Amino acid sequence: MTLFQLFMVAAIQGLTEFLPVSSSGHLVLLPALTGGPDQGLAIDVAVHVGTLIAVVLYFRADVKIALLGAGRLMHGRVDTQGAFLALCLILSTIPVIVAGLIIKLTGLDEAMRSVAVIGWTMLLFGLVLFWADKIGTTEKTSEAWSIKDAMIMGLAQVLALVPGTSRSGITITAARRLGYDRESAAKLSMLMSIPTILASGALLSLDVIQQANWAIARDGLIAAAFAFVAALVALSLMMRLLRSISFTPYVVYRVLLGVVLLIYAYA
Repeated sequence: MTLFQLFMVAAIQGLTEFLPVSSSGHLVLLPALTGGPDQGLAIDVAVHVGTLIAVVLYFRADVKIALLGAGRLMHGRVDTQGAFLALCLILSTIPVIVAGLIIKLTGLDEAMRSVAVIGWTMLLFGLVLFWADKIGTTEKTSEAWSIKDAMIMGLAQVLALVPGTSRSGITITAARRLGYDRESAAKLSMLMSIPTILASGALLSLDVIQQANWAIARDGLIAAAFAFVAALVALSLMMRLLRSISFTPYVVYRVLLGVVLLIYAYA
């Protein structure tokens, strides 16, 4: 791939991974609408690694607490904040791992990669996010995350396997409906992305290893670096803006893009 193509893929992944507008949907649309080549699994893995490093760096304090707690959890103890956070993250990730394996083994992942599907999911789940954000209360903070809420958000995350839904969008929607304030909803969604991206990257890597060569490795490193910078910028801006604005601007973008895609798909 050319440097410009790598930059485009990485920028789209980095900017949209943590915004509630669907990174997978945008990556599917890029070759579909431009007529360019598909970026391939190796680049998919690379940009996921870049965004993973960005979210770990941004939430490094919480990640450190969860990692320390994971050690206690492995010994059967859930007696610290970190151990409980690690447990919640594990429980919230199990549904999407199981569903993801089923979809991959049945080949449904390729069947859902269409402009029409992305158009509908962009539109419908954008409206659902607007609804949840408007009626959702704000009495809960991220420190009040419970096992029940983690499992509900984990089940919601399964819907993100359909391109255009948005992993961050659907988990934020669930968190807002459960009564978490906007900043806490986004924070929990971002923390949930860490084990999910790890699992997704590991699954994709099984296919990538067979085709690995120096050219692909070089392109992957470049794409990962671009994605890291873009993701860190997008994450910082969103978390800062949520202190003063709602999710409405993202909803407007999703609805407009969804309408345009549906016109394109059915015209």
